[in-house]
Amino acid sequence: MKPFTYERASDALSAVKAVAENPGAKFLAGGTNLLDLMKLEIERPIHLVDVGRLPFAGIEETAEGGLRIGGAMTNSKLATHPKVRERYPVLTRAILSGASGQLRNKATTAGNLLQRTRCDYFYDTTKPCNKRQPGSGCSALGGPHHYGAIFGASEACIATHTSDMAVALTALDASVETLTPQGQGRTIKVRDLHRLPGDTPHVETDLAAGELITAVVVPPPPEGAQSYRKVRDRASYAHGLAMVAVAGGQVALGAVAAKPWRAEAMEAALAGGASPADAVQAELDGAQKNERTAFRVTLIGRLAAAAVEDARDGRTA
Repeated sequence: MKPFTYERASDALSAVKAVAENPGAKFLAGGTNLLDLMKLEIERPIHLVDVGRLPFAGIEETAEGGLRIGGAMTNSKLATHPKVRERYPVLTRAILSGASGQLRNKATTAGNLLQRTRCDYFYDTTKPCNKRQPGSGCSALGGPHHYGAIFGASEACIATHTSDMAVALTALDASVETLTPQGQGRTIKVRDLHRLPGDTPHVETDLAAGELITAVVVPPPPEGAQSYRKVRDRASYAHGLAMVAVAGGQVALGAVAAKPWRAEAMEAALAGGASPADAVQAELDGAQKNERTAFRVTLIGRLAAAAVEDARDGRTA
């Protein structure tokens, strides 16, 4: 790990300015992803601004009937909050599907959304990776790799975003609230927060330098039941091969692109009366399939159909 300096932020605006004015600075909250990347020297910040003790760890009702969740709220507290369990079971289920209990006790809401890919080649610093080192190449394109994106991939990067929480929040049509370096608030849909790779895969979100996520706002739950399903290589503590969140007629897919994927074609087909199996096929007609990811196209299709059936039958599993 490279040497770095540390400060504990006393207020949000000074924290934002401290990071915005120093290109080598980063925010620190739970640190469950950042510290691992620093140990591998994939992330090499020269200064950390600790925002974990700012007053963004609560949850409150919005005037519209939804919830505003503080960006520093831990994953464990969010998943077990009575209002979340009662009104957004898809969010509870998604959070509990990710990481371990110990990590969820430390990881924060904002940090979960901003976690970086788990692509093997991103973590292998002996291999080229455009996301880690722009212009170096994408080793995943030609190497053994079954986690590649099936939507929105480019010749520069096929890595996927692996947050379970982000998939559920996308299905719920949630937004993030931010504080910009100019001291202004901004609202961004979760579905629009992350970027597809194009030829700049190292630019992963639409956040400006130093812009801080202060809260996540979830609108009132949509009419209809909710469900969440995930398939992974082993029974616990592994990122997904495929994830599906259903909230009423809204569906999001995970581990299929560099961002949580709102399945609009599937939603339209379901609204038109298609069966779940036929509806998901409408979405998968646009999938980028190759010999290494073909099985995941089939997998996500079956999982999405099953998740819709779960919701219709009142099951949340």
